[in-house]
Amino acid sequence: MTGPRATSDYLGEFEHLVLLAVMALGEQAYGVPIRRLIAQRADREVSFGAVYSTLRRLQAKGHVQFSNQPASGFAGGRPRRVARTTASGVRAVHAAQRRLRRMAEPLGEAGS
Repeated sequence: MTGPRATSDYLGEFEHLVLLAVMALGEQAYGVPIRRLIAQRADREVSFGAVYSTLRRLQAKGHVQFSNQPASGFAGGRPRRVARTTASGVRAVHAAQRRLRRMAEPLGEAGS
């Protein structure tokens, strides 16, 4: 058993989903694709506000960083802030998944 962990190591369910989406999307990890991927894979509709506030919280925890991508070719295009998962974010995802597997172990096939 391990000792108490820092608050920044804990991922809420939605933080976990957002980090997984950022990891899956790579250079396309910004608001619209993140929201779309969560809707498709987690069957969960979310607002842009929820995505962006969660990304800011993950940034404060050190789990994501942002870079600006040049504006797209259409008129009035703005640079995109693309999220990238940090090493700390990857560790947090793996730790969260280990905790979920440990909690599910006793359920075995009966929990399926």
